[in-house]
Amino acid sequence: MDREFRIHAPCPLGVEEPLTQEMRDLGGVDIHSAPALVSASGDLSLAYRLCLWSRLASRLLLHLADWPMTEVRSLYDLMLDFPFEQHFDADQTFAFEVTLVGAASRHNGPYLARLAKDGLADRFRERCGLRPSVDTLHPALRFHLHWDGARLGLNLDLAGPLHRRGWRLEAGEAPMKENLAAAVLMLAGFAANSPPALIDPCCGGATLLIEAAMIVGDVAPGLSRSSYGFTAWKQHQPTQWDQLVDEAMRREAAGEEKTWPLFLGFDADGKAVAAARKNIEQAGFAGRIVVEKRELAHLVNPNPRASGLIIANLPYGERLGEEAAIGHFYRAFGRIAQERFSGWRLAVLIGKAELTDSFGLSWQEKIALRNGALPCRLLTGVATAPAPFRWPVATADDDNDFAGRLRKNLTKMMTWAEQQGVYCFRVYDRDLPNYNFSLDLYEKWALLNEYAPPAHIDAGEAEDRLALARKIIRQTLGLRSDRLFIRRRQRQKGKEQYQRQRTDERPRLHEVREGDCRFLINLSNYLDTGLFLDHRPLRLRIAREAKGKRFLNLFAYSGAATVHAAFGGAAATTSVDLSAQYLAWARMNLAINGLAPTRHRFIVADCRAWLRDDDGLYDLIFLDPPTFANSKKKGLLFEVQRHHAELLELAMRRLAPGGLLLFSVNFREFVLDADLPQRFAMREITRQTIPFDFARNPKVHRAWEVRPAVA
Repeated sequence: MDREFRIHAPCPLGVEEPLTQEMRDLGGVDIHSAPALVSASGDLSLAYRLCLWSRLASRLLLHLADWPMTEVRSLYDLMLDFPFEQHFDADQTFAFEVTLVGAASRHNGPYLARLAKDGLADRFRERCGLRPSVDTLHPALRFHLHWDGARLGLNLDLAGPLHRRGWRLEAGEAPMKENLAAAVLMLAGFAANSPPALIDPCCGGATLLIEAAMIVGDVAPGLSRSSYGFTAWKQHQPTQWDQLVDEAMRREAAGEEKTWPLFLGFDADGKAVAAARKNIEQAGFAGRIVVEKRELAHLVNPNPRASGLIIANLPYGERLGEEAAIGHFYRAFGRIAQERFSGWRLAVLIGKAELTDSFGLSWQEKIALRNGALPCRLLTGVATAPAPFRWPVATADDDNDFAGRLRKNLTKMMTWAEQQGVYCFRVYDRDLPNYNFSLDLYEKWALLNEYAPPAHIDAGEAEDRLALARKIIRQTLGLRSDRLFIRRRQRQKGKEQYQRQRTDERPRLHEVREGDCRFLINLSNYLDTGLFLDHRPLRLRIAREAKGKRFLNLFAYSGAATVHAAFGGAAATTSVDLSAQYLAWARMNLAINGLAPTRHRFIVADCRAWLRDDDGLYDLIFLDPPTFANSKKKGLLFEVQRHHAELLELAMRRLAPGGLLLFSVNFREFVLDADLPQRFAMREITRQTIPFDFARNPKVHRAWEVRPAVA
């Protein structure tokens, strides 16, 4: 009868349960598991099958012996007494690896390895007259010592690192090990007869896709390995091994004849896509797996009438470059899954458990794993279509001039907004002299901007009218109190325009839509929300014209124009603003749309100074300077009336031949420098850029197209 062995299989933490099942399926018995380790008993055939077929184990250690050991000095004698000559010859090389746990952790692993080496070498010298050589890189046999302070175990490493399947030519950035990828697939419910489609929207080097294809194709993950640790072992049975290899090859050939699901991979990084394609070809799945360069923002359902699995090892934060943006990127993933992949299963691996709720999804399972030394969490669930939002317009109890005007405006504006696909718009703008404020709707939130009352209006009376208006707005729109925000707008002086309006609470951002894009707005802390509603037509035009162009956004603020340009397919974008906080906001706006930062620059600088030094060329430039700005810290002062000619001249130097600059100002008393139309081809487009909801306030801004003068 074949000898029975005990085989230990280390694995990533959290993978013990599926590895237990895998060992059972391959014939293991008496299976026991501990954190990051599963052990089973079986004959040599089990050891070979595990080497060929284990998708989950990190290594396979064949147990040779164990002894009680509490003192380091005992190690030499134990190795001297062990019959190593039964396992290899003196003309072969060897190495020791040492794992110390528990009470043994305070000891020096390399020292123990040297002691073990000396005991083994002296045994060979005493019995054979020769001693084998140590080769720590490529030994013929690698032995593994495990000591917990009380007991020492000696094992033979059968295969080396099992995650090395032999197909990876390009590692890419922060690659996932192959056995962890297989575990993620299995824990997500993926099997050989799984879904009709598998999509990885952040595929990197295509590890998940290739492992999935190996499962579907019944490909033994160890079949392509170049070497095994047991081949130099004296007790190796080549005939038995060759039979198992032949069986694996027959199963792989049969798998080629199966009906294969659709495998799609996408990544925003062109280098990652190139690496993925090389790996796919090396693994033998060219034509089975399709990988394209595409951002999450542009992910589409290949077959809306079918379902499948979306699986991803999502960026942990480092790839985005901004840790603050990662939660918003996850939110984009969740929203896109709900809107475009309703009914599909989802499985994502994330690096920060505290961001689990960022997706806006109800997860069915939350499984703790470890990617190398990094704690991770695998989230699984099903995408469900979101309910459409509609304003619940009702009738207010109060029947006064303001209530009547608000209902009339809402009827008109909401019909227009629904037809045009507009979600954030103005519904009231100081229509009545005694109600001196404006009302903007941002999807399910409302912002009431109060302006200073006329001098003849008593302050107390103005407060009463504001309170009444607030009550009417809430009743008419069915608003909860926490969805109506009020701001007092007055002429700002100095740095007041940049100060928080409320400092008693942490800034809270809300997600809203404009065109095809999403934006984060702040309705509670700053005077401006992060999305200037009157510039909506200009931003939508930028989205239409940006494809393939180099876009420059000067005085970028929260980057709304940058996002539209990026979503519209800009080849690259550059956003310049003096505020690092605003540019961090812009990065978050990119992330909430599922747009990667790889093609986008964010530069903290004074726009005039930066334009003097920059030597780049841009095909499309958006120049929307503030009326007034200063920075006491940096000694900078800007007034649009005083400095716009110089600013426009500097910006036009950066405009590429055939390019377009869109120039806009909000200063009501603005007068364009008379020399500018003589130096550039300028056409005022103010009327075309005033949106329908601002038609009663045509002086809200002025805008021009600017091109180089025709010679």
